[in-house]
Amino acid sequence: MTGTDKALLIEQGKNKIEWATRHMPLLDMIEREFTETKPLAGLKVALSVHMEAKTARLCKVLAAGGAEMHATGCNPLSTQDDVAAALAAEGIDVHARHGATEEEYEADLVSTLKCEPDIIIDDGGDLTNLMHTSLRQLLPNVIGGCEETTTGVRRVDAMAKAGELKYPIIAVNDAQCKHLFDNRYGTGQSVWDGINRTTNLIVAGKRVVVAGYGWCGRGIAMRARGFGAKVIVCEVDPVRALEALMDGYEVMAMDEAAPVGDIFITATGCRDVVTEKHFAIMKDGAVLCNAGHFNVEVKVDWLENNAKSKIIQRQNIKGYTLPDGKTLSVLAEGRLVNLASGDGHPAEIMDMSFAIQVLCVEYLARRRHKLAPSLVPVPEEIDRRVAFMKLAAENVSIDALTKAQREYLSGW
Repeated sequence: MTGTDKALLIEQGKNKIEWATRHMPLLDMIEREFTETKPLAGLKVALSVHMEAKTARLCKVLAAGGAEMHATGCNPLSTQDDVAAALAAEGIDVHARHGATEEEYEADLVSTLKCEPDIIIDDGGDLTNLMHTSLRQLLPNVIGGCEETTTGVRRVDAMAKAGELKYPIIAVNDAQCKHLFDNRYGTGQSVWDGINRTTNLIVAGKRVVVAGYGWCGRGIAMRARGFGAKVIVCEVDPVRALEALMDGYEVMAMDEAAPVGDIFITATGCRDVVTEKHFAIMKDGAVLCNAGHFNVEVKVDWLENNAKSKIIQRQNIKGYTLPDGKTLSVLAEGRLVNLASGDGHPAEIMDMSFAIQVLCVEYLARRRHKLAPSLVPVPEEIDRRVAFMKLAAENVSIDALTKAQREYLSGW
């Protein structure tokens, strides 16, 4: 890459970061406070989050609070090279590249952790996994960590229950101001942004199959219905299945949905949700994509190994022709479609999620080595503070309880 090309790449990335910054007022409020108080002074933070503009803004706010930042991505296809270059030009230590191989991706994770971090910010648990396996020598330095997403929280919870977790990790995903908005409205919009941008096909009138009816699945189904789709939900949890039914969706097993669906979207956090037995009975031209963190929900490896032929149909769409002659179209290699085929969640949504991240990092810094190794809930005061900040940014006021009302509600 020439010097001119690199300068253009950096400029493009800076423009993206500046656009996101204009729509992230909560982080602006915190940055102004952190610039004065420097609550993270002297601390090294290792971060693995989707390397795009909103994440760059998060890194800059943490740096404004005094942190020495070391950043990488959490998915080989979600890294935007222009943003990574622009962030590096700002003095942040960045190890990320779009389209990295699995080996290169892990090498970037390891390089990020070589700083011997005090605090870890993770999205999916890959840094945490390395710290507890091949880089255990770094554990004594760690004050704690924050986990951004559902899949990562599940991994941390499993480690804690097995007695393997060696430092406290705050379950950022479980904060109300995270999962109620980020997972539902953010995922709901960004998944369809990625699908529509990539396929350029109409959604109205199609049968959309959503696997998983957690907060992400709820958002995806809600937006599909808004586009005019006929929505089918597949679930393993009977309560969630009933909820989907009463929300007005068809509910059926994937074995039943596979022959009738036009677009399939997985959002379960589990593996082998759509497999060869489903491929065999799908329609010719069915579109498959994944909104879960890891690319294990749709068995793309089976298609790679068993398709009669393969073709790139459009950018980020690969067609697999099966022995019976039908072709199935997979978006973004079965990776996170909203980030591998789009720009991820809207800036206003990530403003809330990253405000929680920043305040949780501050919480860890102020309570260094006072929290036991465990999965720690986001303190209620942080959740409420972010909610009030967001309302203020939207110029919305709400009522407050009177003394008599508080006494009434607390009495028996």
